[in-house]
Amino acid sequence: MPRFETTDGLSLHYEDRGTGQPILCLAGLTRCSRDFDFFAPHATDLRMIALDYRGRGKSDYDPDYMNYNVLREGHDVVELLDHLGLDKVTVLGTSRGGLIAMALAASHPERLSGVILNDIGPVVGPAGIARIMAYVGKKPVSKTHDQAAQALKEAMEPEFPGVPLSRWRQQAEIQYQLGPEGLELRYDDRLHKALLEQAAAGATPDLWLFFEALKTLPLGVIRGGNSDILGPDTLAEMKRRHPDLLAADVPDRGHVPFLDEPEALDVIHAILERAA
Repeated sequence: MPRFETTDGLSLHYEDRGTGQPILCLAGLTRCSRDFDFFAPHATDLRMIALDYRGRGKSDYDPDYMNYNVLREGHDVVELLDHLGLDKVTVLGTSRGGLIAMALAASHPERLSGVILNDIGPVVGPAGIARIMAYVGKKPVSKTHDQAAQALKEAMEPEFPGVPLSRWRQQAEIQYQLGPEGLELRYDDRLHKALLEQAAAGATPDLWLFFEALKTLPLGVIRGGNSDILGPDTLAEMKRRHPDLLAADVPDRGHVPFLDEPEALDVIHAILERAA
């Protein structure tokens, strides 16, 4: 199980599989490296690297939950690249991972060869924020993965119409681990406290400044057609500011696309080609 130690003493887990052009996969807020299980079969000609952020997946939880922030997590990414001896990578960032990619473009542009944002931009929809805050840190009600799959299908059907129960069963295993008393979160539930206290302290940076740093890089954006996080107006402004941006809407998807959809794969491989 590959791991590395951060400069502040945490042991973080990562996946590193395959050979070829490196792509660093950065997961969503409460997710881990398994966020990219559906993309992995389409990355057989790539060196696919995926990180469990501090406090997520198989990585150590941070004694100071306020370190669950985009800037510290971005620093962890740079330390991972140093550990692997990689000068540059293309980043595929889902939601939180996309925010980290934007922060890296501002702080360490020399480490990036390209960026693909999965359903995230410099403006995060308020309805999406409210939805996320309603579930972060809460233990799942379902006791089994089968129950969780059914609950996910019912909850997500409006934004993800027609997705079969078998896919939600896979997603349930990605999101929840089985403990002695039923399903458990795959992350530190103090992440909820971190979000609340950081917001109260006004610690949210101007993401448009981060986005501006992407102007010199090959940039792709994948948007769920039904997303409540990345709105069409925000995407239009992103295109205006970055005329070479390659974007695609994925129909019948909300936040976030699974990344095995043809529209998503087209953007990913096009940006990898530009980055190469």
